[in-house]
Amino acid sequence: MSRTDAILKRLSGLHPKLIDLSLDRMLPLLEKLGNPHDHLPPTIHVAGTNAKGSTIAYLRAFLEAAGKKVHVYNSPHLVRFNERIRLASELVSTRKLNAALEEVERINGGAGITFFEVTTVTAFKLFSETLADFLLLETGMGGTYDTTNVVKHPLGTIITPVDFDHQGFLGSTIAEIASNKAGILKRGSKSVMGIQRDEGRKVLERAAHRLGITPLWQGEDFHGLQQDGRLVYTDEQGMLDLPPPALLGPHQFDNAALAIAAARHFELPVTDKDFAEGLRKVTWPARMQPIRDGKLRDLLPAGHELWLDGGHNPHGAKALARTIAEFDRSRPAPLVLIMGMMNTRDPGEFLEAFKDFRPQVMALTIPGEANAHPAENIVSRATDVGFDARPMRSVVTALKAAAELPKARVLICGSLYMAGDVLAKNGTPPN
Repeated sequence: MSRTDAILKRLSGLHPKLIDLSLDRMLPLLEKLGNPHDHLPPTIHVAGTNAKGSTIAYLRAFLEAAGKKVHVYNSPHLVRFNERIRLASELVSTRKLNAALEEVERINGGAGITFFEVTTVTAFKLFSETLADFLLLETGMGGTYDTTNVVKHPLGTIITPVDFDHQGFLGSTIAEIASNKAGILKRGSKSVMGIQRDEGRKVLERAAHRLGITPLWQGEDFHGLQQDGRLVYTDEQGMLDLPPPALLGPHQFDNAALAIAAARHFELPVTDKDFAEGLRKVTWPARMQPIRDGKLRDLLPAGHELWLDGGHNPHGAKALARTIAEFDRSRPAPLVLIMGMMNTRDPGEFLEAFKDFRPQVMALTIPGEANAHPAENIVSRATDVGFDARPMRSVVTALKAAAELPKARVLICGSLYMAGDVLAKNGTPPN
């Protein structure tokens, strides 16, 4: 076990048996550390169900194209915890991370605190100690009581599309979930909203109105269209004709447009040339990521495709299905889904999106995850949907089975935890 993993294991042991939804465990610890959350560079706070990570990836790419240094806070990580914290555009070093974790552990003094709370406090400490031009801050879950929601005066807030996810914590209706996400809105800060369901939009509109905020709404105040393979963006300032985003899928045109709107509305120091360069260079692992080489890719013959995506809810599945449909228009291929999923998700709901493709489903139990669906559960739900499905011992055995099929399009999906395991086994962790 690495030193980082040992520290994180100790911190996980501080998790309270009962959790109340509040920030009361974090705030005293932050105060003991000198309130680092009050000493951050201009911050853009992002909440939503899907597309938070992609939206932040675009903003980071635009700002870095403009020569700016950017802090980033994302979760979860795929392979190494370091991926969650980017300091001045570089992943935090293991040495710096370990030192900060141990200091926060010492000052916390064994008090009950959740893993995400204590690691978010650590991130704020690191961000406050390192110079940067901007901080891109992603919520972990929800908004109102999310651990990131101690930043009092963000430069701007973004709420990406709100859909069903984490219902056990955030509520069972879109309105309840949207109300929780709206907790990041702050009086005096500008806001940009992604495409929303009607019931979610009504809640967000009321929350913004109470705070005196007039948000920009995607599909109304700004648009991003795919035309002749390019991104055509329009808002009240005019039109931009831009290259397509390097991230694949029709939904990425929406995500890129949301980030462009935020950059313009928040008056970030980004030019049209920076938008174009950022769109060409943006990266975000395990989001319709092509796996072109590595130990796992070598198990498939030439002519097969291998893709990886960490999408794990119905909204994400629909985005994946639209991407596969676009691929099929230019090169039809039989679809194989190698799928693992946490037991807080419904595999059947996820698989419904792929009915038009009638894929073969190869189900896995995610390695090392006690709360993963057993492969047999996924097979049962896939069969209910009407798919041919079978359990597999490992991703290796699944890929070997897929190799026997003629020129298949193989998509590993269903969980970010499984995506991380695949990248580690393939020898291609994020950098």
